[in-house]
Amino acid sequence: MGRGRRVTRPAMVRARNQAMIWAALCFCGLTAISSGLADAQVPAQAPVPQSDPQTLPPALAVDAPPALAVDAPPALAVDAPSTTPPKAETSAPFVPPAKHALPEAQADRGRGRTVVVIPITGTIDLGLSPFVARVLDEHKDAALIVLNVDTFGGRVDAAVKIRDALLATKVPVLAFVNRRAISAGALISLAAHHLVVTSGATIGAATPIQLEGNEAKDAGEKMVSYMRSEMRSTAEARGRSGLIAEAMVDADIEVPGFDEKGKLLTLTTESALATNIADAEIETLPELLNAVGLEAADLVEPTPNWAENVARFLTDPVVSGLLMGLGMLGLFIEFSHPGFVLPGVVGAACLVAFFGGHYIVELAGLEELLMFLVGLLLLGIELFVIPGFGLVGMLGIGLILFALVLSLLGLPLSMSWDSGLVAEAFGGVMLSIAIAVFLFVIAIRFLPKRRFARGLVLETTLGKAAVADDADSADWHSSPTQWSRFLGHSGVAATDLRLAGKATIDGHLVDVVSFAEYIDVGTPVRVIEVEGVRIVVTRAIADTEGGLT
Repeated sequence: MGRGRRVTRPAMVRARNQAMIWAALCFCGLTAISSGLADAQVPAQAPVPQSDPQTLPPALAVDAPPALAVDAPPALAVDAPSTTPPKAETSAPFVPPAKHALPEAQADRGRGRTVVVIPITGTIDLGLSPFVARVLDEHKDAALIVLNVDTFGGRVDAAVKIRDALLATKVPVLAFVNRRAISAGALISLAAHHLVVTSGATIGAATPIQLEGNEAKDAGEKMVSYMRSEMRSTAEARGRSGLIAEAMVDADIEVPGFDEKGKLLTLTTESALATNIADAEIETLPELLNAVGLEAADLVEPTPNWAENVARFLTDPVVSGLLMGLGMLGLFIEFSHPGFVLPGVVGAACLVAFFGGHYIVELAGLEELLMFLVGLLLLGIELFVIPGFGLVGMLGIGLILFALVLSLLGLPLSMSWDSGLVAEAFGGVMLSIAIAVFLFVIAIRFLPKRRFARGLVLETTLGKAAVADDADSADWHSSPTQWSRFLGHSGVAATDLRLAGKATIDGHLVDVVSFAEYIDVGTPVRVIEVEGVRIVVTRAIADTEGGLT
């Protein structure tokens, strides 16, 4: 064993150094290539028209060629960042688009027809989007769908899914802003065919933010640009002002007469009517139905079904984190202690619940689930089939982490990366794994002392290995002073030592760690190191006199 370590360690050092050199060379080469491509592409960019600065697309504002920075007026070059839309000309007054007319009153006053009222209240979360999509799909023959909006906002990805469903429906949709439609609520309201407000209502303030602990921070410019384009395209799809919608997201956009630069636009009832964002002011739902001539229609108020409620619960950040942590904990215990079935079952159930909830809300698809299962399979092959721990195991761990991170993202990967959502999701996954590892260490340290756990473990491992013949040989020792006396002693592996496991030393069952190799159950072992509560063993070799070394 000593000679093997002296030969192997320099080889490992040389291999590591070679790998680092190749990685550095590849990195330098890729950097040079990407720099050359970037330099070659800049002159090929088309000039950006400047006749209408308020409608300048965000992507063009970011990627404008250097010539524009030189030829631009000094005020723009000095005072305005390249990623910020230019200030609107205050001399040009804002001209709102034509006001929408409410649906024409029906001669039969809606008798025999259906009006569906969908509540958009409280926090907009991932459980709301599948509920709205289902209601729209189930009521394609409704006379009118009313969104009863009263929300301070919520998740951007959930609001975008609802917005897409509203733009795709053929049924007339009316957003009834009953007091407030803030942030994500503004995006949903703008996606309706008609928009009605009550007195004292507010709509706007839709800039995206990121929560870090208890603090709210502004999202990155790319995320703001994305949200700005979503708001503008949604408003214009329904014949409303795209400039007003953008000003709700970007404080640098000015609407003459209604907003000033440096402040997000939030419309009151009066300003919403003046800008034709809102079509009418109506106080109650019965008055609204009377105004559109549907007071005699059947009123349907759907509620989320059990699957949507379960998905809403499972996708809560705290719950999903617990499911990930418990799932990984169960797998850790099952891999390190084969035969201890309960942790594996619990871990698998938690991960199924995690992916199932995220699948219902369309955060996770079959791709993420398949990626996770393949990663789990590769990790199992590395642990139980292939000796050592190398590329297969690392690939398995990478696939598992990538699948979990993707399942927490509701926006495109590039957008999530630039806005910091990928880092946030990765941090959540790593925190869950860290908690799982901590609980795993606690479990293997204290759980074997419990009578119910002793029966589960010993009957499935020691019984098969036939290592212990009496109750005394199955005794557990936790005192480091007692463990130190095992140094240099020999014993037998009581379980498969997949680096960690159990061995019987001098008739006592103890937790051990193998030295850089996998050792099968029943194999003679020898203690080569005792450090605190850590006992390191290696495979024992018979000497010429019949003993073990």
